[in-house]
Amino acid sequence: MRILLIEDDISLCNALMIHLRSEGYETDVCHNGTDGLSYALQNTYDVIILDRMLPELDGLTLLSAIRRKNIFTPVIIATAMDSLQEKINGLDCGADDYITKPFDAQELLARIRALSRRPAVLNDSPLLSYGDLSFNPEKQELTVSNKTLSLSKKEAGLMEYLLKNKEQNLRRNLMLSYVWGADAEVEEGNLDNYIYFLRRRLRTLKSNVQIKTIHGVGYRLEEKSAEANACGEDL
Repeated sequence: MRILLIEDDISLCNALMIHLRSEGYETDVCHNGTDGLSYALQNTYDVIILDRMLPELDGLTLLSAIRRKNIFTPVIIATAMDSLQEKINGLDCGADDYITKPFDAQELLARIRALSRRPAVLNDSPLLSYGDLSFNPEKQELTVSNKTLSLSKKEAGLMEYLLKNKEQNLRRNLMLSYVWGADAEVEEGNLDNYIYFLRRRLRTLKSNVQIKTIHGVGYRLEEKSAEANACGEDL
């Protein structure tokens, strides 16, 4: 299970992170609403633990933003604001549960277990598509027309991330976090290597989709222009 913990009290955040990881939960952490929104939009989580009062972007605004993007990850709001109206506001914005500070870590773990027992929202099709590409994350297969290639686990994770965030400039650190894990000690050169592998796969399939380098930022998945198709170039 993968959890996103968004909490601006760094001491509390570190203590909760230790408890969560000791229970076997892969846990990403951030300390402001802007970073929290980026993580929530660009990664897949099983539960989000969200502080109500955050710098840069408050918890309810963040929650409303991810629900507008049709992200239905269960969210537990953690707050010292314990009025009835405050709880109603949080639930109306899309929260699944509410926990009042200060709380015991065991109570939080119990609430996470309860949320994880709820049936997931099912997607009728596991396929991700863009341009002439079709990708099956379960089988780790990439298809153009009638030609299909099997990808390695890392290639598949990277392709899934690119397709879920197509036509967006993706930061290298978030790509590394999604594919290798937030705490993995991995050099950025590994990302470049796997981008090279995926570009080679796309060339083999003769796809009209390319992975473009965004200098100083990371990468972007987009369809080739007519000029790029004619030249057969990766940017």
